[in-house]
Amino acid sequence: MSLAQEIDTNFWSNPPWGKGEKKYRLGLKPIEKSSWFDSKISEKLHSFKIKSFNHRYSDVIAVTEDSIEAQQLLAQEITPASTAFPDLIANISLAVPDDICIIKSSDDQELLAGSVCSPSYWNLKEKIGLPLRKIHSPVKSLNQKIGNPIERFIKNMPMDIPFKRENWFIHEDESRFHNKSESFLSSDISSCYIRSERETILKFSPDYAVFSINVRFKSMKSLIKYREVSEALLKSLDMMDNDEIKYFGGSVKVKRIQRFLSS
Repeated sequence: MSLAQEIDTNFWSNPPWGKGEKKYRLGLKPIEKSSWFDSKISEKLHSFKIKSFNHRYSDVIAVTEDSIEAQQLLAQEITPASTAFPDLIANISLAVPDDICIIKSSDDQELLAGSVCSPSYWNLKEKIGLPLRKIHSPVKSLNQKIGNPIERFIKNMPMDIPFKRENWFIHEDESRFHNKSESFLSSDISSCYIRSERETILKFSPDYAVFSINVRFKSMKSLIKYREVSEALLKSLDMMDNDEIKYFGGSVKVKRIQRFLSS
């Protein structure tokens, strides 16, 4: 079985919404350090990152003035794959398939540096330097659901052990760069895509943690073959509150997906 086939099989047997879990939950579980990044960066993804750096650098790379030490320490953990770009985090991110963000693990836990070429509904330029609590503020109920727990988790998490969770969205296309939510989806939901995000966090020094996001796409059309998985997704959507629905893209979008899943 090829890596692509293995990933596809694993996705449908263990989708990011599980058996119908709430979308916004902490859900972090420890994994082996050897599984921190589950694949090497592909040539296609490497080229996409390079193109993003060359054409929209300020949209996908952001650092604070006091992030130099954190970037240097991360470079001891992940060897940079380039020296071509002015910020070390950009060169580091070319070594892995994931987007990466450095977070201060104490005090207000500010976002210090990021290389984010594949955002889902958030803008790196607007979030850089902010504490996690403010980063989560667009979803009013999110701090209550995961904001407080994630702050405690990052503060107390052990060193050098990666923790993993799965996140998901539904987009109209396979474009990687979505820095704001889509209010409406095509009336043909089968042409849309599930955007799965494998997210990890690792504390690589007493003061800093790195958050990583690896994006993959699955077509909604493929979901038709998996009735139990489809029903579980519908259950997850049904549990969203009004704040979550708004952040996800609005009630019209959610209702269209629900109708598709119920048909």
